[in-house]
Amino acid sequence: EQEDQEGSETHMSVLWYAGQLAITYYDTEDCSVYFMPEIPDNEDLKLLQKVTGELNPQCIVTSAKQDQNIAKFLTNLTATAGDKDIGKPEIVLFPNVDFGLEVSKQRILSRQFPFIPSHMTETEKILYLSSIIPFESPLMIRALGGLLKFLDRRRVGVELEDSSIAVPILAFKKFVLSDTVNMDQDTYCVLQIFKSDIHPSVYKLSSGLKEGFSLYGILNRCRCKWGEKLLRLWLTRPTRNLTELNKRLDVISFFLMAQNHETVLTLQNCLKNIKNVPLILKRMTLSNTKVSDWQALYKTAYNAVCLRDTCRSLPNTIELFQTISHVFTDDLHYIANLISKVVDFEGSLSENRFTVRPNVDATIDEKKRKLMGLSDFLTEVARKELETLDDHIPSCCVIYIPLIGFLLSIPRLPDMVEKSDFEIEGLDFMFLSNDKLHYRSARTKELDSLLGDLHCEIRDQETLIMHQLQTKILEKSEVLNSVIEYTAHLDVLLALAAMARENGYCRPHFTHRHGFHIKDGRHPLMELCAKTFVANPVNSGEATRRIKIITGPNSSGKRVYLKQVGLIVFMALIGSYVPAAEAEIGVIDGIYTRIHSRESVSVGLSTFMIDLNQVAKAVNNATERSLVLIDEFGKGTNTLDGLSLLAAVLRYWIRQGTQCPQVFVSTNFHSLMQLELLPDTPLLEYLTMETHQDGDELIFFYQIKDGVSTVSHAAKIAALAEMPAKIIERGVEISELIRNGKPIKCLDHPSKGDRVEKCKSVVEKFLSLDLDDPHVDLEEFLRKEVLPSAASVL
Repeated sequence: EQEDQEGSETHMSVLWYAGQLAITYYDTEDCSVYFMPEIPDNEDLKLLQKVTGELNPQCIVTSAKQDQNIAKFLTNLTATAGDKDIGKPEIVLFPNVDFGLEVSKQRILSRQFPFIPSHMTETEKILYLSSIIPFESPLMIRALGGLLKFLDRRRVGVELEDSSIAVPILAFKKFVLSDTVNMDQDTYCVLQIFKSDIHPSVYKLSSGLKEGFSLYGILNRCRCKWGEKLLRLWLTRPTRNLTELNKRLDVISFFLMAQNHETVLTLQNCLKNIKNVPLILKRMTLSNTKVSDWQALYKTAYNAVCLRDTCRSLPNTIELFQTISHVFTDDLHYIANLISKVVDFEGSLSENRFTVRPNVDATIDEKKRKLMGLSDFLTEVARKELETLDDHIPSCCVIYIPLIGFLLSIPRLPDMVEKSDFEIEGLDFMFLSNDKLHYRSARTKELDSLLGDLHCEIRDQETLIMHQLQTKILEKSEVLNSVIEYTAHLDVLLALAAMARENGYCRPHFTHRHGFHIKDGRHPLMELCAKTFVANPVNSGEATRRIKIITGPNSSGKRVYLKQVGLIVFMALIGSYVPAAEAEIGVIDGIYTRIHSRESVSVGLSTFMIDLNQVAKAVNNATERSLVLIDEFGKGTNTLDGLSLLAAVLRYWIRQGTQCPQVFVSTNFHSLMQLELLPDTPLLEYLTMETHQDGDELIFFYQIKDGVSTVSHAAKIAALAEMPAKIIERGVEISELIRNGKPIKCLDHPSKGDRVEKCKSVVEKFLSLDLDDPHVDLEEFLRKEVLPSAASVL
């Protein structure tokens, strides 16, 4: 076993583009390809670092055309690997064309995999692979294509075999980080975690989408940009790390205490002034800092100090407060004081450039004093210049123009028409502007030599000081990056606390047992829309009630109940309070759903095939720690076939015993119970949505209870949808005839006597025709008389 373990290798393919990370890898131990679809990862690539730390790959394949962030990451990875006593991974760069989307698709589809039955046609093979590999994740497909190219080129594991022997790939498996809960895009879409809407403003239509009514939308009470970004990251990475979840919940519990309300307000006010520090630091490295950047950096440093001082007065038992108290060092004081002492904010705003406060640099102060007293001095110089000019020149003035220097300005006289008229003895003509003639005189030349270009010299000196200031701040940038990281955590937890306070959420309690118990659970989105929302419990044990069959009329709330269960569990897995009176959540490693069909022309699959793929993911990947939500599976095909498939899937899980996942199935297949297609087992629990028939009116209570519904009340639901009464009556009649096994008669079919009369009429008209008459048109007679009558008779 030790030799086998030492001989196993992992070869990984990585692509990172536009903030999305895709990873695939090949494990020589089980000859399987593992894939992780696109998932958000910041520029620090912490998720990639975590994956490489878990897998310890021997080789990392990526595109030669990559972002500098991942290039820097890979360089550091090879440099630090030796320090951690692990083998240095080999970095292999392929041309970007080898990672092309279409090329990668063809590479996957054209390859012969041993687990695909040989009798399958090409079309069946594509359908089979689409149920295993998410082709709707283009970045992942590109990474997988690059990995297959690498395996074929290196011939991993088959180096000594004949060239006709391909690298064995025995399975494709989805890779999930050890602490991350497995959820696909269908689940995110169904539970409405995120939802993008077109922006209502015509001015922002081209700039993208806005967040619609979603879980992220209602939880996002963040005060700063980095809080919003971290909240989205938490929602895309639900975790089963109970230690981390309880740390988050401890902070939220503290914020919800009434005596801490003032502290919460102080923290929120400080968070509003935490600005986009990484962008500012980037501009500093490029020497492209704006005036607003200095103000933003000063506010950030000042408010970060305020956050630190506030956290120091809070209990040290909460790790986040303790971390902020230690990580927000006195370097923040240093940065804030340095900026406030050096930068003249008022002067910078008025001149729209970086200016320095007085008493920072003696040379600048002296030159500014000269510049301030220059006006009176130049007036005196102009008076002396006027004394030396001809009497016909009424006035003059001496002005200063940056980069040009001091000039004598004289108004243009009426007799000054040609350029030769501008010549004045003792003066050098420079230019004409706004009917003003500008000259250099002996005195202005002397001023240039004595005073120089004051404006430019001051600017140059202040720019030099700005570079020195930037250098000092960049040296302390580590503390600023820590500010962004931990203020984002604080901001998200304050937002979650605000949502919990406003809506009466409770703290979930985690247990290592399987199953969960929720008292008075509510749908977090639906309760904000409905005038009254009926809360429902959820009880699922370890050895009993693991599979729930939910029946009830349409519109009775079955689907809302399923989504409610999924959302409560999901919110607990991001460390949030949940909409319930009490909640005990067991260990969850994945949430799988078959509730909504996401049709796509690009996928090229039927609606029922998409439904099958979603259920196949649950069947193939769900464990005893997974949650599976299925709504109306089987309705997209023949009723008997759909019922058979649903029963087969449920019996498959029942046979697993206590190793089956927590399954919630809503269905209108009443035959599932009536025909006793499922065995009698404590794993099964039958639930129904309570309704009451009051005369012709159907009343929904939206309350879950034990039992089975035997009627769908389809006619009542159709009436609520304002379907015409005649259609509803006919539908009820046909339903009764089918149920009783009686033939269905056509309503508008004419009686035998009417048909005979119509036939007689057509025959008489035909016999009255004079067939010898050349003007008789038989085709017209057939079209107007025979065919309409034949259609009604037949």
